[in-house]
This record gives sequence, structure tokens and C-alpha cells, in this order.
Amino acid sequence: MLAAGASRRFGDDNKLLALVEGRAMITRVLDALDSAGVAQVVVVTGWDRAAVSRALQRRDLLLVHNPAWEAGMGGSIVKGVAALDAEIEATLIVPGDIPLLTAGVVRALIDAYEKDGGSRVVYPATPSGGQRNPVLWPRQYFSALQALPAAEGAKALLNGLPDDARRAVQLDDEFAFADVDTQSELAALRLTRPPE
Repeated sequence: MLAAGASRRFGDDNKLLALVEGRAMITRVLDALDSAGVAQVVVVTGWDRAAVSRALQRRDLLLVHNPAWEAGMGGSIVKGVAALDAEIEATLIVPGDIPLLTAGVVRALIDAYEKDGGSRVVYPATPSGGQRNPVLWPRQYFSALQALPAAEGAKALLNGLPDDARRAVQLDDEFAFADVDTQSELAALRLTRPPE
């Protein structure tokens, strides 16, 4: 999970600690991963490391710090992938700011990965074909993820793969992919999302 950014567009507060229905955004995402049976969770911290660590102190996960977090998301992906246990066969790259992610979405991605024999990168897609997060990467791509430039995320790597190396899983629940970058986006999410 990527939790290193400075939330600059959100204002002075860390958006990952903002409450959504009584729970911090980041803990909601972690709950979805836990409920889906994800074997290992690595959270990459950066800005506001102490506060994020405190919010997660009772969780079963590995915290990894990216001291060069300001250089960009790619550096955090590199740190997170490098920290995975040797027996991990695939990883989900999960932004910490998608608070309505559900265990069902995560399981759908894992199921698609397993049906493909663990050979393809799997990602959720909107009905119109738009790529969303999180993205599931088989181990064969770990070295490429660890070679990402610090300033880039993994989207260019995903887009550069041939069609037969990736699989889109169409999901209709747009709320599950909603990311929060600003206070107004959080307010809109609170107003428009369906009840749990």
C-alpha cells in the first residue's frame, strides 16, 4: 500500500487519516485487504510517517519508510516490492486513498489472476474500459517494478504491456475505485456513496 505522499491538494491534514464513516481512510483500505485474505501487507510511508505509523500500530503489517518520498510514487513502489517476502507470488499495488475499496473487488482481481494461471497483470476497469486501482502484478514483473524511475508510477509499465499480458476485470462499482485528493472530493464521496 502506498501511503507516502504529502496530500498537498487536501490541505494541511493527512488525507489518509481523514474519517470516512468513523474510520480512517487508510484503515478502511487495509480492512478490505484483510477481509480478502491478502497474505502480506506492506505499507510504504513517507510524509507524516509518525502519524501514519501510529494509526496502524495495532495492525498485522510491515511498515517500510521511503525517505525519498518527495521524488515520486515510483520510489515507494520500489521500496514496497523489495520488502515482500520471498514466497509472495504476486502483489497488489494499492493506493491508500481509495477508501471504498471492498474485499469483493480485491477477491475478483485475485480470482482472475488465479484463473489465468498467475501469468497476467490484472486490473479493475470501468464499463467504459478505464483502468483503475489496485493493480495485481505477478512476480515475473517484480524486477520491472523495482526498476521504476522514482518520479513515475507503474501506469506506463502497465500500458506498455502487450494485450495478452494483462487482463481487465470489468466492475460496475465506480465507488470502489473513487480516490480522494481534495477536501471537496471527500465531501462529495460522503454525500453520494451508497450506504454500507
